[in-house]
Amino acid sequence: MRALVIEDSRTSQAMISHLLREIGIEPLQAETGARGLVLYHERRPDLILLDVELPDIDGMEVARRIRSSEGPGEWTPIVFLTGRTSDSDLEAGIAAGGDDYLIKPINPVVLTAKVRAMQRIAQMRDKLLETTHQLDQVNRELMRLSAMDGLTGLANRRHFDTVLKSEWERGSHRRHPVSLLMCDVDFFKPYNDSYGHLQGDECLRRISSALQFAIRRPCELAARYGGEEFALLLPETTAQQALEIAETVRANVERLAIPHAQSPKGMVSISLGVATRVPNGQLPPERLIGLADKALYIAKKSGRDRAAQAVGGAGEAVAS
Repeated sequence: MRALVIEDSRTSQAMISHLLREIGIEPLQAETGARGLVLYHERRPDLILLDVELPDIDGMEVARRIRSSEGPGEWTPIVFLTGRTSDSDLEAGIAAGGDDYLIKPINPVVLTAKVRAMQRIAQMRDKLLETTHQLDQVNRELMRLSAMDGLTGLANRRHFDTVLKSEWERGSHRRHPVSLLMCDVDFFKPYNDSYGHLQGDECLRRISSALQFAIRRPCELAARYGGEEFALLLPETTAQQALEIAETVRANVERLAIPHAQSPKGMVSISLGVATRVPNGQLPPERLIGLADKALYIAKKSGRDRAAQAVGGAGEAVAS
């Protein structure tokens, strides 16, 4: 433990430092308020013993500056050293950020007792901060898990809906396009029936990785939409860019070369529906999902293992 002693009297400074060393506390010594502030920021002591009357900066002002520089959760006990004993002086010291007073001349027994008390308070503070930090970590992990699909590790449907709404509103404000890819594994039910559910789960996990590899920016989101259906949300992405990403996803899945005896292609493939719109007050985000779903239907109807894109105001789609 370190204690910063800001005291202009060398005699008092030496006596206090000697007593601190005797109880196992390292003293940091400053004879002016300015030097004390420098040591405070450089060494971050566990306790401050602060003379009220200093040759440069008033001790009360030193305390105020220390308190104003502390961040959330930070607190260093400040004990004033003073010959002033009036109630108004005590009130002013507490208002400036002090925690206790030591009346000069310093009584060694009282000094030791007060330092020990402040040491216990600081230890309790540290334990509370540690507990708070641990709770924050747990809460962050719970939030992460609540947003994640347990099988694939992608975002789940609930998190997807939340992010879509947020990006839709952002796109409306900035007049930027929002694109959406709806992806469906071709002939997945026959795959499950033929290879079993465990192999089916592994297939979905591998396809999830193919979607994740297509992500280029932090704002993009890959999600498991339900069953064997996936979604890829692409904010600030044009229709042409979205179609290119869809082809990248399709090719990524093709490169996995997952055998599928029940598919005409002989391996697992996906179909994709692509929709792009610039959000406005009249068009809800669910409309984008509907357009992408229609495009996905066209991709399936056109032979699967391809992407189709919604075009026109009515949401027609063309396959590629």
